Amino acid sequence: MQMNGSTIQINGVDFYYEKFDHKKNVETILLLHGFLSSTFCYRKLAPLLANDFNVISIDYPPFGKSGKIKNFTYSYQNIAECIIKLLTQLGYEKIYAAGHSMGGQIVLSMMQKQPDLIKKGILLCSSAYLPKMKPALTYFSYLPFFDRLIKRQLGKTGVLGNLHSVVYDQKMIDEEMIQGYTDPFRDDQIFIALRKMIRDFEGDLKYDVLETINNPCLLVWGENDRIVPLNLGKRLAHDLPNAKLVVFSKTGHLLPEEKPWEVYKEIRNFLCK
Repeated sequence: MQMNGSTIQINGVDFYYEKFDHKKNVETILLLHGFLSSTFCYRKLAPLLANDFNVISIDYPPFGKSGKIKNFTYSYQNIAECIIKLLTQLGYEKIYAAGHSMGGQIVLSMMQKQPDLIKKGILLCSSAYLPKMKPALTYFSYLPFFDRLIKRQLGKTGVLGNLHSVVYDQKMIDEEMIQGYTDPFRDDQIFIALRKMIRDFEGDLKYDVLETINNPCLLVWGENDRIVPLNLGKRLAHDLPNAKLVVFSKTGHLLPEEKPWEVYKEIRNFLCK
């Protein structure tokens, strides 16, 4: 299965996306990655989903191969609106949408904004209940050297350290994986964009908004997730009116990499019944 990569400009910034058109199936599934990630995180899951669906996977700014400009608004709401516009320009109408971690919150924002666009949502260890950035951090983000502080802070643990925190089985981390998650950070512009993202971050959707999202949702969680713990997944499943929660044992936060086959089967069963 070969995913074809392209770039489209939405609201003045480049959005990189990869797509695969199924020869027979007309149903489409959108894949959105998490914070500090990219379409690379779906390298195992996307080929499986392509057996049954058209697949489009998007790098949303400032991650992956998408733009990292200073004057873009890096909020959930704006990113969601841009992705909706991107899908409209590409001719997509009623689709399925899956989001991992931060991507899950973007999927939720899309369903809240335009519920008729997404028939069903899949939330993979979705970000949940994060508050707005503290005023002190927002203030410090205006310091001219703040982007260098972000780079230094992320560099303390490095990509390998970050991977150790998001997977349960440390043995699965190999050179290809390290390289794939390192590449997007070779461009220093991402650290300038992350500074802007701190200012724009509005916090995750609150329970009173979640209660208005009636789209059927499948929540898939790792029992050993240290980034977004399972108790938050259970709370999210409770607050969403039409949600089902599936939990995998001996699994961390990076579900698309750790359990691609098992996640694929759950998604297929959820979407095809």
